[in-house]
Amino acid sequence: MKVEEVMTRDVITCTPADPIGSIVKVMSEKDISGLPVMDGEKLVGIITEGDIMKVLAGPEVSSTLWLPSPFEVLLEIPLRDMLQLRRLQESFKDVSEKPVRDVMSRKPVTIEPHKDIEDASALMVRFRINRLPVVSGGKLIGIITREDIIQGLGGKK
Repeated sequence: MKVEEVMTRDVITCTPADPIGSIVKVMSEKDISGLPVMDGEKLVGIITEGDIMKVLAGPEVSSTLWLPSPFEVLLEIPLRDMLQLRRLQESFKDVSEKPVRDVMSRKPVTIEPHKDIEDASALMVRFRINRLPVVSGGKLIGIITREDIIQGLGGKK
């Protein structure tokens, strides 16, 4: 079975300048988990739920054991925690207004329409991704997801 037989042809896309908030709304309304990012006719990236979740997760917290002094317990720790919380709140507020270009994955893995779905599956497993833009002659012509492959195998597409 070929990619072109099971891919979605009407691809919903976005631009690098689109705010993340509007992309989240589109993803929610259309029940999709990722969008190709287009700069005119050129595929420049892909934005996924995973990319957005990484931004929302914030910085990693150190797991290093640290024993504070009495002075730090009374004054420094509460002040530092309060400042860190405030920075985190500001970053969450700003996420919806950030442009897609700030969080998208660049150079997405793509596939051609004449390839077998086994090739698409192998790429998805190898790169741990859930979708592949389908490109022909340098142009985006579709997208294939894990769900498309499963439905194709099950005879639903």
